[in-house]
Amino acid sequence: MTMKKTTLALAAALLPLLAGAQDAQIESKVAALMRQMTVAEKVGQLHQISGGLHTGPASGEDARTQADIRSGKVGSMLNVKGVADTRAMQALALQSRLHIPLLFGQDVIHGYRTVFPVPLGESASWDMEAIEQSARVAAREASAAGIHWTFAPMVDIARDPRWGRVMEGAGEDAFLGSAIARARVHGFQGKRLGATDAVMATAKHFAAYGAALAGRDYNAVDMSQQQLFEVYLPPFKAALDAGAATFMNSFNTLNGVPATGNSFLQRDVLKGRWNFKGFVVSDWGSVREMVAHGYASDLADASVKAINAGSDMDMESYAHLNYLEQSIKSGKVKMKTLDDAVRRILYKKFELGLFDDPYRFADAAREKAVLADPSHRAAALDVAQKSLVLLKNEGGALPLSRDAKRIAVIGPLADARRDLEGGWVVEGDRARVVSILEGIRGHAGKAEVSYAQACGVGCTNSDGFADAVATAAKADVVVLAVGETWDMSGEAKSRTDITLPGHQEQLFAALKATGKPVVVVMLAGRPLVFNAIADQADAIVYAWFPGSEGGNAVANVLFGDYNPSGKLPITFPRSVGQIPLSYAQPSTGRPVTDEKDVVYKSGYIDSVNSPRYAFGHGLSYTSFKYSGLTVSSAEMSPSQQVTLSFDLANTGKAEGTEIVQLYLRDMVASVARPVKELKGFQKIHLLPGEQRRVNFTIDRELLSFFNSQLVWGAEAGDFKLMVGSASDDIRLEGALKLLPAR
Repeated sequence: MTMKKTTLALAAALLPLLAGAQDAQIESKVAALMRQMTVAEKVGQLHQISGGLHTGPASGEDARTQADIRSGKVGSMLNVKGVADTRAMQALALQSRLHIPLLFGQDVIHGYRTVFPVPLGESASWDMEAIEQSARVAAREASAAGIHWTFAPMVDIARDPRWGRVMEGAGEDAFLGSAIARARVHGFQGKRLGATDAVMATAKHFAAYGAALAGRDYNAVDMSQQQLFEVYLPPFKAALDAGAATFMNSFNTLNGVPATGNSFLQRDVLKGRWNFKGFVVSDWGSVREMVAHGYASDLADASVKAINAGSDMDMESYAHLNYLEQSIKSGKVKMKTLDDAVRRILYKKFELGLFDDPYRFADAAREKAVLADPSHRAAALDVAQKSLVLLKNEGGALPLSRDAKRIAVIGPLADARRDLEGGWVVEGDRARVVSILEGIRGHAGKAEVSYAQACGVGCTNSDGFADAVATAAKADVVVLAVGETWDMSGEAKSRTDITLPGHQEQLFAALKATGKPVVVVMLAGRPLVFNAIADQADAIVYAWFPGSEGGNAVANVLFGDYNPSGKLPITFPRSVGQIPLSYAQPSTGRPVTDEKDVVYKSGYIDSVNSPRYAFGHGLSYTSFKYSGLTVSSAEMSPSQQVTLSFDLANTGKAEGTEIVQLYLRDMVASVARPVKELKGFQKIHLLPGEQRRVNFTIDRELLSFFNSQLVWGAEAGDFKLMVGSASDDIRLEGALKLLPAR
C-alpha cells in the first residue's frame, strides 16, 4: 500500500512536468510551421465555413469551397459529419501547400446518435456524474463520426423562460451552472485532448447572452459589471478551469458593444485576467452582424474590430478571408495580433494529433461500432430518469397502482417521437425513440392501455375531445401528455406567451370533468405557465424533452420503478408578468412579508410575488426529515473553515434520493446581497428508515462575492445559513459570523 501511494504521488508530481514538456514541443512545432506560412495562409486558418444545412443557412458554393480548401483558405468546417464526408474534406485540405488539416466542428449539444435530455432537463438531475457521462457518450459518438470539436456546453445563465435558448443551458443559478459547466467540459474532453474518443469543448456564448432584453434572441444586454461578474461569468470561468479548449462569443451587445468586438470581454477578461490559452470562435455570422449593430461601418471594418478585440476564428462571415490580409498591409491589424490568433488554432490541431494523422478521427469500423454501442442507450435512460421532476402528487396519485386495470393515455404528445428529442439533434435514430405511449404499454403488465390523441399541440378546436373523454371515462386513471413541440424551444424560438399552446388546457379541463384521476406529463424545453393544470391535476411530471429513452424513463417514474429525484434548475413563474424571476432576488427596502399586504411594498396588486414552482423544487415518492443542525463554530476567521452538519432521514416507505441544498444570506454587505444564494448541494440516497449525517464545509471562498469595484472577497459580518429541500422549502437554519482579518 505504501509503495502504491508513493507511485501515485510521483505520477501526480510528474504530470505538470510532462504537460509542460508537451506544451513546449507543440509550441516549437507551431512556430516552425508559422515561419513557412504566408499572410494569406495564416488568414485561412481563421476562416470557418459550413458544409451543410443544420445550424444556419449553408453557403451552397461547393466549387468555391473546394477550391478554397485546396488553396489553404479554410481552417475549419462545421456541419460536416460522418467518416466518409470528413475524410473527403480532409483529403482536399491535404492538397494545400502546407498540408494543414481541417478542424471539423458540430453542434453536439445533447447527444449525437443517442439523444439525451436537453441540457436544461439534464440540469434538473443535479447529478454531475450523470451529466458528465452524457457528454462522454456524445463525445464518443461524435468523435467516431469524424468530428473534432463540439459547440457546447452553453453555460449562459438565463432567468427569462421566454428566451428559447434557455433550453440549452443549466438554468438560473451561477453555483449550479458552474458545477454543470465543469462536468460537461470533462465529459466532452475526457482525460486529454487528442484521444480519439474526445472532442474539444466550447464554452458559449461569451458573454451574458442569457440576459437578452425581453427574452428575445439576438437582442441587446445591458447590465452592471458587478452583476456580470457575480452571476453571468462564473460558469465560463468554471469551464475554463476545467480545461475548455475554445470559447464562442455571442450575438448580443453588452452595454452597447457587440460581444464579437468586445475587447473588455475577450482580451481583458478572457485572455488577460483569466489567461485563456485556447482560441475564440465567433458565433454564426456574428462578425458580419456588427455592421447591422451599427458598430462597424462595413465587413472590412468588422473584421478589424473582431480580431483586434480577441475574436480569433470567423464563423461564416467571410470577413477575415476577404479583408484581413489588406488590413494587415494597411496597419489596421498588427501582424502580432494575426500570429497570436493563428498560433492558438494551430496549437489545438497539433494537440489533437491531426498533423501526425489527419484521419485519426475517421475510422469507418470504429464509427459503426461506437454508434451501435448498447451501453449508450442505457446511459440515456439513466440520465432521463434522473432529469424528470415530480412537481405535484396529490393523494398518492403516483406511482400508478398495479391494480389499475385500464389506463387511458391521451394527448397530442402521447405518441410523439420527434418531440421527445428536442432541438439540436445531429444524427438521432428517430425510429428508435421510445414514445410515452410505447413506454407505458411496455410497463403496464396486464392492464389495458387505450389511446386517444384528442388534438394537436397547437389545435384551435375541440373536434377530437369527445373521443378522448369517452376513452377517459372507461379508464381507471388518465395519463395526459401535453406541452410544446420540439421546435418551439431553442435558437430563434423566443415566445411572449409561454402558456400551453392551442387548446391543451381545455383538453385537460374536459378530462378532469370525467372525475377520473388525471396525471399530467409535460414536455417542454423551458418553464411553461399552466396554472389550471397546476391547481387541478392529481399529479404532474415535468419531463422536459427527455431524449431517445424518454418514454421508458417516464413509464419507470409513473409506475414507481424509479423514484423521481429531479429538482428544478430554474424558477417556474405564475405569469409572464413576473419575468425575469429568480429565487436569488436582490434585497429590497420594502420587502413583502405578507402576500395579503402589498400596499407600498415591492409586490403586485394582481398577483403574489412567489413563483408557481421555485428553484430547487421536486418531489419524491418517499419523505425526508431534516433535523439536528449544528455549526462547528459560531465564529470563523478568514483563514478558517467551519462544518455545517445535520441529520437526514428517510421517513417514508420507499427508498429514494434527496438533493439537499445549502443556501446562505450575507446579512449586511457593501453591496446589497440576494435574499438567498445556493452554495452547496448533495444527492443522498436512503433506504426506508435510514438516517445519515450530512456535512457541508463553509470557508471564506464560499462567503465571497464581487463588490462594486469588482474585487472578489468576503466581508466580515453575520451570515444566515439555510438547509432545505428547495429554495422555498428551508427546513433548518443556522448562523455564522465571519470575523475581520487581523
